[in-house]
Amino acid sequence: MRIRRVRRAAIVATVFAACLLSCSTDADDTPQGAGTRDASRSASAPAPADTGKQEPPATPAPAASPGPELVRDAFAGLQATLNDTCTPGAGDCAYFLGRVHEELTGLDAAMKADPEGPGHFREPLAWIGELRTALGDDTSTQNLEAHRTELIGVRDRINSWMQGHPDDYR
Repeated sequence: MRIRRVRRAAIVATVFAACLLSCSTDADDTPQGAGTRDASRSASAPAPADTGKQEPPATPAPAASPGPELVRDAFAGLQATLNDTCTPGAGDCAYFLGRVHEELTGLDAAMKADPEGPGHFREPLAWIGELRTALGDDTSTQNLEAHRTELIGVRDRINSWMQGHPDDYR
């Protein structure tokens, strides 16, 4: 009886996932010049078929500075963790702490790559550096849980710092 329930649940989940995937949009489905292609997609994706029509080239969008966008996007990912939490020792912290660590690592890279230079983000980069030193090369769940307070503290300090510097992420 249990196997039937599990099997039914798996089938329902599979059908639901297939429905969600079929509803998603793809940037490559837009007409030429109507949108931009997601840069994170594989370079080996097939190019649209040539229809034989010659369309005028699209007017390029004004060049935007990539640094602030990278910092903005990385900070948005970190902010998305603000309302999440976990209970230490309950076994539900692996994903949460791993995600906070990953978002801090991405923000670190974005701040270092920013056109204004790493000196502009001196405090947040120092806090992330201290955390990196405390964690060492061990990013296992056990080590992240052992440094949970530091990890969450750095996230919260950076959030406060960035709120005081809105031009860096808006």
